Amino acid sequence: MDYETLTFENRDGLVILTLNRPKVMNALNTQMRAELTHAVSVAGREARVVVLTGTGDRAFCSGQDLGDRVNAANINLERTLRDEYIPMLMAIVDCPVPVIAAVNGTAAGAGANLALVCDVVIAAERASFIQAFSRIGLIPDAGGTWMLPRTIGLQRAMGAALFAEKISAAQAAEWGMIWEMVPDADFETQWMARALHLATGPTEAFKRIKQVMRASFGNGLEEQLLLEGQMQGQCGKSRDFKEGVIAFLEKRPAVFEGR
Repeated sequence: MDYETLTFENRDGLVILTLNRPKVMNALNTQMRAELTHAVSVAGREARVVVLTGTGDRAFCSGQDLGDRVNAANINLERTLRDEYIPMLMAIVDCPVPVIAAVNGTAAGAGANLALVCDVVIAAERASFIQAFSRIGLIPDAGGTWMLPRTIGLQRAMGAALFAEKISAAQAAEWGMIWEMVPDADFETQWMARALHLATGPTEAFKRIKQVMRASFGNGLEEQLLLEGQMQGQCGKSRDFKEGVIAFLEKRPAVFEGR
């Protein structure tokens, strides 16, 4: 799969999408947003797990490329968010397989929130997260106002947005913003191990885990319990469930076939 702003690598069911604009710290421009939206959609059909990362050690993604237009101040931000960011972010949310953000360096502005919209965030120790929007007179976007209060609470979300200070990977892990922080030397080995673990797991269950977890924010308890029952009923009819039970009884690791 050939793209200009990112690379697409399929390693036998593990798709690695690497943002590849290192001269601008992998900043998001119109082309990258379109290519990433397409790549995630394709990966969701081909893969059992998707990893999103950035080129180099310096940055995962520095956010919106303010040089993407001749005059950045004249960008129609509402239209850009509606037509370009929402499709990209929803492609990740709706992707039927787990999406891991392997944050290799700085994740700033929309780049931070691109990482946070993924299902699991694994960050190198050198990485950091910055809600940099207020530095240029903006509010957090790309889902930041939705995700941050839900992951770290209102007070911390407010502080992150108002002060626009760098949050280290260690702090992000302590706050529950991300799944884990990994020493730099072990970073690639660890996210790869996590990805391979998911790639050999029960794909249909993972798909429904994504659906029920995200639906919980809009459901009351009874609605969520009913949804759990519906999804669990579907999982109970799957080959993976049968294999899991047989493997448990035979005291051996389960071998899940996937889709």
